[in-house]
Amino acid sequence: MKTDEMISKLNSDYFDMELAYLYGGSRLSYQKKRYEAAVNRFCELFPCDDDIRLFSAPGRTELGGNHTDHQCGCALAAAVSLDMAAVVSFNDSGKIRLYSEGFGMSEVDVCKTDPDPDEYGTTAALIRGINAGMRERGINTCGFDAYTVSDVPGGSGLSSSAAFETLIGTIISLSAGSPLSPAVIAKIGQYAENRYFGKSCGLLDQAVCASGGLVFLDFRDSAAPVIQSFDFDFEKAGYCVCITDTKGSHSDLTEDYTAVPGEMRLVAEYFGKSVLREVDRQDFLNALPSLHGKMSDRAILRAAHFFDENQRAVLQAQALQDNDVERFIALYKSSARSSSELLQNLYSSAHPDRQGITLGIMLSRMILGEDCPVRVHGGGFAGTVQAIVPTDKAELYAEKMDEFFGSGSCSAVRIRPTGGAELRRSEG
Repeated sequence: MKTDEMISKLNSDYFDMELAYLYGGSRLSYQKKRYEAAVNRFCELFPCDDDIRLFSAPGRTELGGNHTDHQCGCALAAAVSLDMAAVVSFNDSGKIRLYSEGFGMSEVDVCKTDPDPDEYGTTAALIRGINAGMRERGINTCGFDAYTVSDVPGGSGLSSSAAFETLIGTIISLSAGSPLSPAVIAKIGQYAENRYFGKSCGLLDQAVCASGGLVFLDFRDSAAPVIQSFDFDFEKAGYCVCITDTKGSHSDLTEDYTAVPGEMRLVAEYFGKSVLREVDRQDFLNALPSLHGKMSDRAILRAAHFFDENQRAVLQAQALQDNDVERFIALYKSSARSSSELLQNLYSSAHPDRQGITLGIMLSRMILGEDCPVRVHGGGFAGTVQAIVPTDKAELYAEKMDEFFGSGSCSAVRIRPTGGAELRRSEG
């Protein structure tokens, strides 16, 4: 529809049911204003009288399986209500012009699909890679203009990059009139990030952002992971998931991140395997005396974390399927301790003076009680903490965390039931 009509619809109840489905009823007014502002900004950047469409893709939060996916393990994660939104106008230009708020303008020729080394690490690289992945699957991609804005904080562990990849994949897929499955969109996003953006990553983030909802993932076959979606409502159970950005920088943590899978693989190689998922847990336990002295203590500890954490992710998913929130929280606390004591990813050993995550965990316990469920979120070493907070304490918790880390640092996230989507008229 035309821009004036779109703004009029946003100010009516036209999109209300869809917005409430994606974001929750309490966020309706905010989201209407957010999308209206995005439409107005699009018109400033791309003055035209063409029809526009609205798209969205969620960030994700990890609930179980910390650093298990790169060892072909299991994980539990969920799409969240913090998302990336886009205003899009399709055309026959053969070019994708996209302005990403905070990152500027990118332009990609849809016919030029080879990776460009000069683009590594840029928005254009991801767009080019996703476009190429689509065309390799026979999708006749076309040109479009787009403006994107994000509520997913960069570097927060909520996977802003996977949200962006899912968003672009959804836009291109739906524009072609033959929507691709979430699994295919996720694989195309991973392909773009690996080959075009220049970053090695697994499929977990993309799979969750594309699928939506609460998702259990088994990466035993990394080329075709098992993705199982199921329902659980934390709010109905009396809890909310809170994420706090501790403002830590990831800029110099590459060695910390690469050391985790590297050390785990060293232990796997001792048994003649490539990843720990291929090693029997009892064989590992029996070999502990022999392992000691042949490799670092930290490598042994991180391998021990994997074996327990991999099984724990399965048990956490089962607890939520059984609607047993108390069992889930007990397992969640065990996972938090394992990440702290065995995986050791609360802070960088090269920068012991920077311990924002450890501070966040300490503050959470001061606010909610010593036994509260709180943990490092995502890859760790810097970034965010996650807490499962009783709903009647969520406002106080956010207020106190914001006092320490800055206004807006703490967000209560809602599980979003769907992945990449186009905002359409409410029905019913």
